[in-house]
Amino acid sequence: MPLMLSSCIFHKKAVKEEASKPLTAEELSEKNFVERVQDNVQSARFVTSKVKFSVEVGAQKLTLTGNLKMKRDDVIRLQLMAFGFVEAGRIEMTKDYVLIMDRINKQYLKAPWMQIDFLRNSGLNFTSMQALFWNELFKPNPVIVGKKALADTTATYQTIESGDDMILQLNDGKMDYSWLVGRNDALIKMANIQYKDRFNSDNNAQLNWDYDKFETFSGKKYPMKHAIALTTAKKEVKLGMSLNYIGSDTEWETRTEVSNKYREVTVDEILRRFMSL
Repeated sequence: MPLMLSSCIFHKKAVKEEASKPLTAEELSEKNFVERVQDNVQSARFVTSKVKFSVEVGAQKLTLTGNLKMKRDDVIRLQLMAFGFVEAGRIEMTKDYVLIMDRINKQYLKAPWMQIDFLRNSGLNFTSMQALFWNELFKPNPVIVGKKALADTTATYQTIESGDDMILQLNDGKMDYSWLVGRNDALIKMANIQYKDRFNSDNNAQLNWDYDKFETFSGKKYPMKHAIALTTAKKEVKLGMSLNYIGSDTEWETRTEVSNKYREVTVDEILRRFMSL
């Protein structure tokens, strides 16, 4: 018992000393840079806009207009319009599920995040998708990096100089995360997520998200142009998203009720229908 007590006391003292150990100049520099990136985080609770979409699946291409509606920590919704006034499809993401609706053919898919292969293999969930749509850093645990957590989490970043930009990197097992960030303005220009399965390369997946044309919204900069590419062993899906304007409309329902007239199908079936519009 005395030996155990003395061991515990020594361990606590060592942990306390380690926690109070001052940051090195390199660690402090990384911490300060991440704080600058976090200073660009939107304070608005809602983001809404009319949007022009371009969708590519293999050799097939489709251009649509639509709407982007987001409520922080609650929902991300993309509405795709055909002929400019008919809602052809809807993608709705919440913490609990992903909903994909084909309104033309009355088909839908609604499932938890982990049941959709390309999302699971890419390590994506609502928290990471929200950070990508809102142009923010995130942690794979997953927790969006906030100023209050920096003292505990910044040390896991690797900061690499790249000309006029900086690269922030994180590694979490099979997942590799990296962000290309402007050195002067600390704005995220690109996010890249890679999932690597060393036992089965067919499970490998990569998501690349580029940001461009930043405009001021709610006192912060927000990208008006998004270029998204999701690549798996079987297919590549590209989505271009250009915002016409950016607002904070709150007058909309945050959940979609699926009518019993709709038939539940697979992701591939819905994508095939969209590309035939």
